[in-house]
Amino acid sequence: METRPYVSWELIGSFMTDAFVAAGVPEEDAKICAEVLMESDRRGIESHGVNRFKPIYIDRIRSGILNPHTEFEIIRETPSTAVVDGHNGMGMVVASRCMRMAIDKAKKCGIGMVAARNSTHFGIAGYYATMATKENMIGFCGTNARPSIAPTFGVENMMGTNPLTFGVPTDEEFPFVIDCATSITQRGKIEYYSREGLPTPKGLVITNDGGTMTDSDEILRALNTGEAALAPLGGIGEETAGYKGYGYAALVEILSAALQAGSYMKMLTGIGENGEKKPYPLGHFFMAIDTEAFMGAESFKKTAGDILRELRASKKAPGHDRIYTAGEKEYLVWLERRDKGVPVSEGVQKELAEVRDMYGLDYKFPFENK
Repeated sequence: METRPYVSWELIGSFMTDAFVAAGVPEEDAKICAEVLMESDRRGIESHGVNRFKPIYIDRIRSGILNPHTEFEIIRETPSTAVVDGHNGMGMVVASRCMRMAIDKAKKCGIGMVAARNSTHFGIAGYYATMATKENMIGFCGTNARPSIAPTFGVENMMGTNPLTFGVPTDEEFPFVIDCATSITQRGKIEYYSREGLPTPKGLVITNDGGTMTDSDEILRALNTGEAALAPLGGIGEETAGYKGYGYAALVEILSAALQAGSYMKMLTGIGENGEKKPYPLGHFFMAIDTEAFMGAESFKKTAGDILRELRASKKAPGHDRIYTAGEKEYLVWLERRDKGVPVSEGVQKELAEVRDMYGLDYKFPFENK
């Protein structure tokens, strides 16, 4: 049972928008940023939701490594493709505009693809894939990130957690959305463990001597110093097929960087030659595929829905009475949270109050009524 206090969607959305504006983000851009963060919590993906509002966005703006004013520059374009430069602006703004471009191009050409350079952290990749599903399109996107994953048989953090994300429209109440890091876990989840005082499960992190570690605070420090790395999907070594996650992480790194001739791997540490903080010039890619251009959107959605229904209706393992398909659990979380709002832990409560007081905003949160 949930014991954390809830903050209504209206209140948290208004607060984050006003705080972003106070930090220098234009109002319309601030609304986009707040919406992406809330969508993460609506889906139950708390590693990328409100708990990252202060440390990943507000703090980076204040430290000067994230530009609150997003300059969206198109540097190359064809009828079906484009390359844009985000000039270290708000990643959610860059990403939403890129996927909108890809969708508009797909309406004309059947397929549209846009790559972005010099962007920043954009929240959950599934948000942008879902932008496409709402228009009967398949959405496909990915991004590189600061080094976290070690290659199979290696111990050095070389690649980001590099999500490879697909959204597929169906005839059901929710789309099929698979939004996963190519590591077993992501840095944001370990940040969550640290904030809550919890250990990280064994086997998710590999140390320089080939061992593993579970102290979440120590892991975050070791990831920054290069003393530890996240294991790719499949785990450490080849026995449980860690090479598969390694391969997919490398694919995302290539697509994120090579399509726009941008930065990759160790170029994304966020640390300058003299140890100073600097922007993370991330690369993203976005593709939209118009299902109407094939056998029609309704035909596609029905077949996709039939496949998912058959999967859920298949024989269950002993002790289990339900099979899920990607996007279903997130939809169920939304139904449960729709009228309640976002649950906030004690650590996030302190951060929200800190940002409010820092900018002198006139807000009172329900958890302050104790």
